[in-house]
Amino acid sequence: MKKSTKNNSSGKNSKQYKKNSNSNLFAKHRNFSKRNDRVLSTSDNNKKSNELNASSTIKNDFYTSKNNSKPKFDGEISSKDRNIYKDFTNKRNFDDWIWGKHSVYEALIGERAVNRIWCTSEIFSSEKFYILLKDLKSKGVLIEEVSWNRLSQLTFGASHQGVALQLACSNTISLANLIDSSKKKSANPIIFALDGITDPHNVGAIIRSAEAFDCKGIIIPQRRSAGLTGTVAKVAAGALEHLPVSRVVNLNRALEDLKKNGFLVIGLTGDAQMSISSFHEKTPLVVIVGAEDKGISLLTQKKCDFLLRIPLKGKTSSLNASVAASISLFHLTRK
Repeated sequence: MKKSTKNNSSGKNSKQYKKNSNSNLFAKHRNFSKRNDRVLSTSDNNKKSNELNASSTIKNDFYTSKNNSKPKFDGEISSKDRNIYKDFTNKRNFDDWIWGKHSVYEALIGERAVNRIWCTSEIFSSEKFYILLKDLKSKGVLIEEVSWNRLSQLTFGASHQGVALQLACSNTISLANLIDSSKKKSANPIIFALDGITDPHNVGAIIRSAEAFDCKGIIIPQRRSAGLTGTVAKVAAGALEHLPVSRVVNLNRALEDLKKNGFLVIGLTGDAQMSISSFHEKTPLVVIVGAEDKGISLLTQKKCDFLLRIPLKGKTSSLNASVAASISLFHLTRK
């Protein structure tokens, strides 16, 4: 009887041990699964974070490329990255872009209006493109020599063959032609010159106001200025079709040429001593307006015959460039 009791007790203990072992194993498995879930969740979050950071990098690269800054990363865009950021790239407007050696060459010999060209050093020095590109550069078209990888980033991995261009919405004319045409149309013509205005909305608004006040032309420097892009044309609301634009390589040199042809050079700046309402000269004028944050450069101010300010009575210390242009044109054309 004692033996039987002992065996029964041993059996109970064995069952209890198995039960406890199974519970412990289950608990360990459950904890291991939770840890795996946390690891997977952390991995997914890291993956999403990396994708968002990469997306931000690409966006910053596109937004800062207009300021000629160096890219945030280098190398070809992978097919995986193209799929991840497909929605972003679809928003980038390539309607006015042309790339590929044959396509770009046909656009150039067809005398299409060109805003900007990006090319590798091999393309620029090639027999086929060299003369064409040098001629366009002398006419004010901005030409940038970039690396193959940089061009791949700008076109988002397209087969560019080392060259790409952005079309302009209107043809530009030479400074000499602008001077001649403005004097034929008026005894005292007014021409507007832009210094460092890179916002296309401001450029478009200035063109619209200039045409409305019968300004005879616009001068835009090759660098540090927005070109005649689709945004400029849209904001100008048709005025670009009726107002001649000259894109010059060097603004200060252009001002010297204008002076030789009888133009007075006026600079708009908030620091000027003379109010625009006190200016009464009746002569061909060149009016210079600078960017809202920087204004007219010091070197350009030295080229001015007069520096004028728009008197402000409120607490606002400055005006938007396009607003300042409109107010100045109202005062100058009224006299």
